[in-house]
Amino acid sequence: MATDAVSVETNGHEPSYLEYKGKYSGLKGWIFSTDHKRIGLLYLTVISSFFVVGALLGFLMRLELIAPGRTIVDADTYNRFFTLHGVIMIFLFIIPGIPAVFGNFFLPILIGAKDVAFPRLNLFSWYLYIAGGTLALLSIVMPGGPADTGWTFYIPYAVRTNTNVILSLFAAFILGFSSILTGLNFVTTVHRLRAPGMTWFKMPLSVWSFYATAWVQVLATPIIGITLLLVVIERVLHVGIFDPALGGDPVLYQHLFWIYSHPAVYIMILPAMGVVSEIIPVFAHRTIFGYKFIAFSSLAIALFGSLVWAHHMFTAGMSDTGQFVFSLLTMLVAIPSAIKVFNWTATLYKGSIDLATPMLFILAFIFLFSIGGLTGIMQGVIAIDIQVHDTSFIVGHFHYVMFGGTGFALFAAMHYWFPKMFGRMYNRKLAKVAFWFLFIGFNFLYFPMLIMGWLGMPRRYYDYLPQFHPYHLVSTIGSWILITGLIIMIYNLIKSLKKGPVVTEKNIWGGETLEWQIETPPIHENFTEIPVITERPYQYKDNELPAEKEEVV
Repeated sequence: MATDAVSVETNGHEPSYLEYKGKYSGLKGWIFSTDHKRIGLLYLTVISSFFVVGALLGFLMRLELIAPGRTIVDADTYNRFFTLHGVIMIFLFIIPGIPAVFGNFFLPILIGAKDVAFPRLNLFSWYLYIAGGTLALLSIVMPGGPADTGWTFYIPYAVRTNTNVILSLFAAFILGFSSILTGLNFVTTVHRLRAPGMTWFKMPLSVWSFYATAWVQVLATPIIGITLLLVVIERVLHVGIFDPALGGDPVLYQHLFWIYSHPAVYIMILPAMGVVSEIIPVFAHRTIFGYKFIAFSSLAIALFGSLVWAHHMFTAGMSDTGQFVFSLLTMLVAIPSAIKVFNWTATLYKGSIDLATPMLFILAFIFLFSIGGLTGIMQGVIAIDIQVHDTSFIVGHFHYVMFGGTGFALFAAMHYWFPKMFGRMYNRKLAKVAFWFLFIGFNFLYFPMLIMGWLGMPRRYYDYLPQFHPYHLVSTIGSWILITGLIIMIYNLIKSLKKGPVVTEKNIWGGETLEWQIETPPIHENFTEIPVITERPYQYKDNELPAEKEEVV
């Protein structure tokens, strides 16, 4: 991206955002800071902690399923494990993950702004996230124990169980407010704070993804908030809204839940797609193929993804017309996703590909997300959906999209922007070792679920027939490999925060977007002067390689 060179130079003496001395120092200087970069790191710290807890719960579930019958926990405890695992991973990790961390940190920089439009509101959204996460944790220790309804809180069980459903519902409700405020902030920031000369089609593609995601957050999240409040009212006041015993309609709850929760899938995956579009041209040393198609496909995914919710409900009972319409819309929403995959692949074609760690995670994303997407299309076919509904096939598909997609893209973003965020480099060889453990372990863990689900293994079951034992055994062994990769990766990144080689170079990867034109790590207000944009990013000459850099390990 061409800019006025003077406008992005600092005077060499301004402290980085990590060293900046504001009104407060120490811990107060972080938790009361309105600097978007510090808020991004606050999110990173807490989200990473929740991810570790959620991964541990998933690991324990796989240990339980290593053999038929009871192994480490009883059925009630298993139900609570998968509910907590789902709530933590969905509401506390995947949905906020990339937007809250990397959107907060880099969105203003990518558009040439000094901060988001509403810095105090940005900090308040983090406080709400902490409040929601705290309530979710309190549900574990309060009398009654954590909810055992599954992360969907399906009626009528959610209004009849004696576990702490209300605390979990309030936690999700507050987390929804945090998501809405973040979305409002991003929409306003993109509309009002772009640098001079940065027209819509000069924005980096990751900004398009954050922008599309923000609209989904703003428009869809209130629906789930209202729905969860109605469940609380039904539990407390016994008003017949969803419970059939009180004259309510449980299918109404499913509609309201999925009207939000399917767009939420795109809140999870759209920012990941932006990360992919950001990293591929850098490490392929190629101009991005089909910039406008990728940009508009982000908006198309946000639009069509909000119209397909009832494909989760083909077995709940609906008219033939409804089934036809939602099946067709499910096929249509695959088109913009396919456009992205084809354009990413075309960008790689004849590129001088550098298989650095971020690029390895991106290539894994494309492979795993393609499997997840194709199995999703299968579920859009009504006859197939009836066969695999509520089986392990759904679990495998969902994790291929969410963890294989969003999770691997988040790991790619972490390894891509780590030196810019912290001014230090991780051990690159160890990072690649962690990647291969993660990639191999992931496929051993989740691919058997697709097979045994097709053969009829129900999901969420505490026990199973002996015929499914080989698949569960392989899946559990895969979880051990995956956890090993996570431990290596987390160890490498945490150690590198203090002991990694210092990086002062502005553009360590050879990127062309604005974050690679400013200091490493960035100064408090990002730019001493607002840059002037003259060209679109990603204007690499085909096969042009940057000057060779010394390998840092």
